Amino acid sequence: MGMKCLVVLLFAHALLAGDAARLVYSKSFPGSVPAFMQVNLDKAGNIEYREAEDDQLPIKYQLTPAETQTVFDLAAKLDYFKRPLESPLKVAFMGTKTFHYEDGAEKSETKFNYSEEPMARELQDWFEKMAESAEHHIDLDRAAKYDKLGVVKALMLLGSAMDRKRLVGLDQFLPTLDRISKNETYMHTARARAAEIAETIRNPKQP
Repeated sequence: MGMKCLVVLLFAHALLAGDAARLVYSKSFPGSVPAFMQVNLDKAGNIEYREAEDDQLPIKYQLTPAETQTVFDLAAKLDYFKRPLESPLKVAFMGTKTFHYEDGAEKSETKFNYSEEPMARELQDWFEKMAESAEHHIDLDRAAKYDKLGVVKALMLLGSAMDRKRLVGLDQFLPTLDRISKNETYMHTARARAAEIAETIRNPKQP
């Protein structure tokens, strides 16, 4: 094998190894809805959201490069979960959370109920927003397919979540929003609201 080919192969391997890095957040809280949820995020911004460990049909969508970098930067500042994050304070049980990191053979994780570490709480909030975004995706898609009278409510909740900055990976909603806005079998109110939200996603207001 020539030196040039070897360099190309090593470079390709390095790229693949970099893309293999992923973060996993899960929360188990029996009695809550959902009682379990898991979010997987890789360096390319690909998300998989599950509400059961054996879920074979996860919700898939993508974060922007900036969102993805922010999340991985927080994980790096937390030493990729190689140290405990649990608070020594005695607080009510709020579910077992797990941060997990893996990159090839390298793996590390930590579990906690409640953390006082600001960056851990910020990272948890990012993953909670990913989960909330997937749940809105599920609700809107289900209403669009099976409950046309419920579409207005789903859109109202989606718009409220957007206003409160609780959604990420907004492009995931565009196919369903466009389908609603262009289909006259939906109520005019639903079509107009869907078109409005889609326009806001495509042309966000400048800060």
